[in-house]
Amino acid sequence: MEATEVNSASVDAQLRVDKKEEGIYRLSFRFSGELIIPCDRCLDDMTLSVDTTYDLTVKEGDEYDDSDEKVLVIPGHRRELDLTPLMRDTVLLTIPLMHVHPEGACNAQMLNKLQQMRAVNLTDEQLYAVEPDVETTNPSSGSIDPRWEALKKLTDNN
Repeated sequence: MEATEVNSASVDAQLRVDKKEEGIYRLSFRFSGELIIPCDRCLDDMTLSVDTTYDLTVKEGDEYDDSDEKVLVIPGHRRELDLTPLMRDTVLLTIPLMHVHPEGACNAQMLNKLQQMRAVNLTDEQLYAVEPDVETTNPSSGSIDPRWEALKKLTDNN
């Protein structure tokens, strides 16, 4: 797989083709296996299990149309259909946005280095805590910050 984050893969693909009526075919894919991808946290390889299915209806028509994700229209004169891109994309979509080793399985050396390189050593709770950057009121006077007052006027006009 070119230009992806997959280092290696061993995925079996099964395809069942059912002819529904003249010019209409139902394709049922089943994928199972493993992908080797880098961990987002420590960059070491990790194994991701693949177990997914995909169903597609292929119809003969006047011109090629793949605008519907469940129906593919191909010109009636074509007698071949390359399913490789569709199969590759289906497998790639099983990769989660964030992929990390299970807790405690990351490369300890890399985690220590990351901890040392932090500008400030914070816990994850401190790092992701949401704190307001502007106070809405002035504690000493009890008055509303002028920036919030201007926003309040905008909402009062609507």
